[in-house]
Amino acid sequence: MTSDIRGRGWAGVTAEPGSQAALDYYLITQAAGADGAPAEGVVVEEFTLTDDLRTVGLDTAGWTAGDGDWWSSAAFGRALREDPGLRARARAVSRPEAEAAYRGLGGGELPGETRLRALFHDHQPLPDSPPLRLTPPRVPDGFHDTRVYRVLFAGEPRLPLLTDVVALAGEAGEPGTRIVGSGELRTDPDVFTWEVRRIGPGVACCLDLTAHLGTASSEALGPLLRRLTTAMRHAGAVPVTVERFS
Repeated sequence: MTSDIRGRGWAGVTAEPGSQAALDYYLITQAAGADGAPAEGVVVEEFTLTDDLRTVGLDTAGWTAGDGDWWSSAAFGRALREDPGLRARARAVSRPEAEAAYRGLGGGELPGETRLRALFHDHQPLPDSPPLRLTPPRVPDGFHDTRVYRVLFAGEPRLPLLTDVVALAGEAGEPGTRIVGSGELRTDPDVFTWEVRRIGPGVACCLDLTAHLGTASSEALGPLLRRLTTAMRHAGAVPVTVERFS
């Protein structure tokens, strides 16, 4: 099952890199699992990527109203991915939402992204390896290159929040259903397809993206991978790493 997302607000997948917030924003709430729970802090993150979009590092910084100061912590970034209790209190938001929450908590104007990056002092390196080639590359006729990526997430997304980017499988809500949804985007001369898979119900999941590139340019790939990852984040899953298989 596929979903062609042309015409659903996705014309911007080839937009210039500055067209969307580059950092990831989260609100840390006082109670787990409650969308309306008051926020007590703001967390910003950024993955370090290689030229071919693999992750090699993570930076995390945060601010809490109780302390009133910004801090940088690799340990907090790890805990956000390893501790289900903390993850249940984290809600992915847009930058405007983070700005409103920060202002409402008494922080004033949220610093710009250049300033926020300057707050990253405790960098978390991530394992780096060349593309894991499980099989010899198979490039269909008419395409220049084929790449396969896997974005690994902690937790599981709320499926109804993914319907703009995937067509859900008929039994997506069943814990034993491995492939819960899929999607497709054609941006001449490229074709992208993806699947959202469970890796242990409630524990982890992944988004597998196959990119058939019609030219040597991968200009559309990065923005699309970013937008799909953002959709998964806003549905409740927390990104862990991006691997390239071919």
